[in-house]
Amino acid sequence: MNDRLLPGFTRHDVEVGGLRLNVRRAGEGPPVLLLHGYPQTHLIWHRVAPLLADGFSVVLADLRGYGDSDKPPSDPRHLAYSKRTMARDQYLLMRELGFDRFAVVGHDRGARVGHRLALDHPEAVTAFAALDVVPTRYAFEHADADFATGYYHWFFLTAGNGIPEHLIGRDPGFWVRTRMNARHHGGSAFDPEAVDEYVRCFSDPAAIHASCEDYRAAATVDLEHDRADAGRRLECPVLLLWGAHSFVGRHYDVPGAWSEYASDVRGHSLDCDHYVPEEAPEATAASLRSFLGAHAAGA
Repeated sequence: MNDRLLPGFTRHDVEVGGLRLNVRRAGEGPPVLLLHGYPQTHLIWHRVAPLLADGFSVVLADLRGYGDSDKPPSDPRHLAYSKRTMARDQYLLMRELGFDRFAVVGHDRGARVGHRLALDHPEAVTAFAALDVVPTRYAFEHADADFATGYYHWFFLTAGNGIPEHLIGRDPGFWVRTRMNARHHGGSAFDPEAVDEYVRCFSDPAAIHASCEDYRAAATVDLEHDRADAGRRLECPVLLLWGAHSFVGRHYDVPGAWSEYASDVRGHSLDCDHYVPEEAPEATAASLRSFLGAHAAGA
């Protein structure tokens, strides 16, 4: 586990509902929970989190199934990796740390967890920032040939019979590095030590399986939950940041898509591809500080 990339952040194992989450903390002020995406860990925030810790209580967590957090077995309906279940983990985590109200910032899968967290626990979430995503239901309902090719992994990872687990497990380092390098355009280069950590964690067969279950849930039970909530809008302020060169930035009207899911939306693109916190850390941190400074103080 790499401590050099997050100096000043203390590491904790926090148990919530019988699940152990790997967590790091630093800073003082209004609490902010940062959630990572696929196939990363909390270290995706290693360039942004220190810039936020001067003014905020920053909490970084590995999602269940990822990084050094527990990877519980799944079930036929994939409920163990539904965004509702993953969001409840984070809700309980923040309560365990003493934060009843807090802001949430999520990238990629973490934004999908954050979206569900703000829906299921609106009394707890003061503000929500989503980085380089449109809502899951919106993505599936507007899927076309470009989506199927650009986001082929959404369909590959849902395949049954252990197919993606077996193929990725043959060379997880190749999978992680090629997935990331294929979605990088300009901006800061990935830190080799961070990528090594992603590969280390993803080399665990349990992590590969859990992450596949995350995507299987997205295409099944998460859609059930999202469709049941159709028409509900987030009550908190929402910030959207996306890569101008990412698939999301090139194919969607991002604020327009989110306006169907939240009432108070603002945001803009950054000069990067998908991995916004690593490719454009200073611009990301500046946008988050401005947004959180205005909307997280009620925590």
